[in-house]
Amino acid sequence: MPPYPSAAPCPAVEASAPRFASPRAAVSLTLPGHPRSSAVARGAVTAALRAHGLTAYRWPAVLIAAELVAVAGVLTPGRDLYLSLRYRDDVLRLLVWDQHPHHPVPAAEALCGGRRRRALWLLAAVVDDWGGEWGTCEASPPQRGTKSWVTLPR
Repeated sequence: MPPYPSAAPCPAVEASAPRFASPRAAVSLTLPGHPRSSAVARGAVTAALRAHGLTAYRWPAVLIAAELVAVAGVLTPGRDLYLSLRYRDDVLRLLVWDQHPHHPVPAAEALCGGRRRRALWLLAAVVDDWGGEWGTCEASPPQRGTKSWVTLPR
């Protein structure tokens, strides 16, 4: 008998599990809309990537998370932000949702969206260099606010 019990509740499940499963990661956290939240995001993303064996993504992912959180914090000071990091099917996905209100006037919405995109110029350059994609969109109901997302392929 092994010195510790098997992690799988059923030997059949353990035997059928692939020996070298692709890494999967899912980490999310809520941060305050504050300039210091960028540092917390950098630390959390670094730790998550290290824990899941995805350190090849460390440099771009840490910079991307910090940029997304910093811009969201400036646009929604004092309101909570949500950061999500997921790795599935050889793609790393980062998402930041903030509570920036929707502007009913189209000109104001366009102005605000343009400011957000210009503030993310460094993020855009890094994502382009890595062959990824990024964008922003209005959050789906019942949520309100803006989602900014990035995908980075392997």
